[in-house]
Amino acid sequence: MKKLGSLVFATGLLVSLSLGAITVFAEEGGEYESKGVITFKPSVEPIDPVDPNDPSSPIKPIDPINPETEPTPGTKGPLSIDYASNLDFSTQKITSKDEVYMAKAQKYLTKDKQEKNGPNFVQVTDNRGTEAGWTLQVKQNGQFKTADSKELTGAEVVFKNGNVVTTSASAKPTGQIQITTDTDGSLQNVMAAKVGQGAGTFLHNWGTNAETAAKSIELHVPGATTKYAKEYSTTFTWVLTDAPVN
Repeated sequence: MKKLGSLVFATGLLVSLSLGAITVFAEEGGEYESKGVITFKPSVEPIDPVDPNDPSSPIKPIDPINPETEPTPGTKGPLSIDYASNLDFSTQKITSKDEVYMAKAQKYLTKDKQEKNGPNFVQVTDNRGTEAGWTLQVKQNGQFKTADSKELTGAEVVFKNGNVVTTSASAKPTGQIQITTDTDGSLQNVMAAKVGQGAGTFLHNWGTNAETAAKSIELHVPGATTKYAKEYSTTFTWVLTDAPVN
């Protein structure tokens, strides 16, 4: 009986000590930190045009001059011009009065294949990851001419109702509200991002809504200009540089 009692006492003491050790271990827990990391690099992938009315959605622009053709691809690299609208001033009657002709609105297909109209626009993307700033300019490469070099003397193109749209959280670049291109090929400012601005995708629209989309790019033609019953055309060059404005 004495041996049995001693055994029970020893077992109970051992259990008590064990429980005490567990309690002390729980009270001496602690904290430990682990780390998560991600590294970004400049993207050189081409950027699709986006909806000028909803820049969060990609679109497929329809060329007003050649509707069956694919849009001209944008420039390569992390700082890119993704798209610029072609301008169609339609077929007009010859007149001896001063006239102002409007470029058609930009037609496009949404991601759901719905056809819509929106402002004509130029789109720039800065995926360099620096917010170092940039400048976009445009020049007109000579006067409107026919295939046999007859000029539409005195004609001027005026871009109106300019505004910048984006879904980016980076500060917006400054966009020009109105631009008149010069047929001598001089560059005109379109959008300019200072240091700390312009990271992401930005559209410069001409027109602020559906009503102004087809009333914001004008071709002014003097009545005195001789007009032949032919097609006249010119080109525009969009120039993007990594130099920020001051």
